[in-house]
Amino acid sequence: MFVVSLSSKIIKKIIAVMIAVCVPVGAVVLYQCFFSKNNIGAETVGDTVVADNGLLSFISGFGWEVIKEPDEIREIIIPVEFDDVYKNYNSIQIKQGYDLEKYAGERVKRWTFTVTNYPGYENEDFIKINILVYDGEVIGGDVCSVKLDGFMHGFAAE
Repeated sequence: MFVVSLSSKIIKKIIAVMIAVCVPVGAVVLYQCFFSKNNIGAETVGDTVVADNGLLSFISGFGWEVIKEPDEIREIIIPVEFDDVYKNYNSIQIKQGYDLEKYAGERVKRWTFTVTNYPGYENEDFIKINILVYDGEVIGGDVCSVKLDGFMHGFAAE
């Protein structure tokens, strides 16, 4: 028989670490679970989907350099009621002048590009910029790392 005894301080630390890891991972999983592939409206050159110059200009306006071919273009539905993950994500949007609650229940496109000049991560493929577009207008988005211990913030460099 093997018995382990842990103090309440250690248990609290373990729970805090689990929450710190699960929230960002949960946000990524939520993104991946609720989005379906949709390339309607994107320009196609051969078999390659290329973003229009408007999105690339928008991105470069924040100082980001990206691979011009998007990693993906997905249609998503902004939920009618926001859970904690969406509330936290929307707080990022509000800080940068957007509010996803205005688009609750709407279908929007999420364009994802690889950022090639993020400080400390230059030329690595796990820094992404996501842009949410509704009716041809940017309504929000983020810059994030898709690594397990990643980060997420608004369009401007932090």
